[in-house]
Amino acid sequence: MNDVILALGALLPTVAIGLLFWFVMRAIMRSDKSERKVLARIEAEERAKRGL
Repeated sequence: MNDVILALGALLPTVAIGLLFWFVMRAIMRSDKSERKVLARIEAEERAKRGL
Protein backbone atom coordinates (compact mmCIF):
# COMPACT_ATOMS: atom_id res chain seq x y z
CA MET A 1 0.00 0.00 0.00
CA ASN A 2 2.87 2.33 0.79
CA ASP A 3 4.30 1.83 -2.71
CA VAL A 4 1.00 2.91 -4.27
CA ILE A 5 1.00 6.13 -2.25
CA LEU A 6 4.60 6.84 -3.25
CA ALA A 7 3.80 6.21 -6.92
CA LEU A 8 0.80 8.53 -6.80
CA GLY A 9 2.89 11.15 -5.04
CA ALA A 10 5.47 10.94 -7.81
CA LEU A 11 2.82 11.40 -10.50
CA LEU A 12 0.96 14.23 -8.78
CA PRO A 13 3.30 17.09 -9.85
CA THR A 14 3.19 15.98 -13.48
CA VAL A 15 -0.58 15.75 -13.49
CA ALA A 16 -0.89 19.13 -11.75
CA ILE A 17 1.37 20.85 -14.30
CA GLY A 18 -0.54 19.18 -17.12
CA LEU A 19 -3.86 20.43 -15.77
CA LEU A 20 -2.46 23.92 -15.27
CA PHE A 21 -1.19 23.96 -18.86
CA TRP A 22 -4.57 22.76 -20.11
CA PHE A 23 -6.47 25.49 -18.22
CA VAL A 24 -4.11 28.21 -19.45
CA MET A 25 -4.34 27.07 -23.07
CA ARG A 26 -8.12 26.81 -22.81
CA ALA A 27 -8.33 30.38 -21.49
CA ILE A 28 -6.09 31.65 -24.29
CA MET A 29 -8.15 29.90 -26.96
CA ARG A 30 -11.43 31.16 -25.55
CA SER A 31 -10.20 34.74 -25.31
CA ASP A 32 -8.91 34.58 -28.89
CA LYS A 33 -12.27 33.26 -30.05
CA SER A 34 -14.10 36.06 -28.23
CA GLU A 35 -11.75 38.69 -29.63
CA ARG A 36 -12.32 37.44 -33.18
CA LYS A 37 -16.10 37.68 -32.71
CA VAL A 38 -15.83 41.26 -31.45
CA LEU A 39 -13.51 42.28 -34.29
CA ALA A 40 -15.84 40.72 -36.87
CA ARG A 41 -18.78 42.62 -35.39
CA ILE A 42 -16.86 45.91 -35.43
CA GLU A 43 -15.76 45.35 -39.03
CA ALA A 44 -19.33 44.59 -40.07
CA GLU A 45 -20.52 47.81 -38.42
CA GLU A 46 -17.80 49.78 -40.21
CA ARG A 47 -18.75 48.23 -43.56
CA ALA A 48 -22.39 49.09 -42.92
CA LYS A 49 -21.46 52.71 -42.15
CA ARG A 50 -19.54 52.98 -45.41
CA GLY A 51 -22.34 51.34 -47.38
CA LEU A 52 -20.29 48.42 -48.62
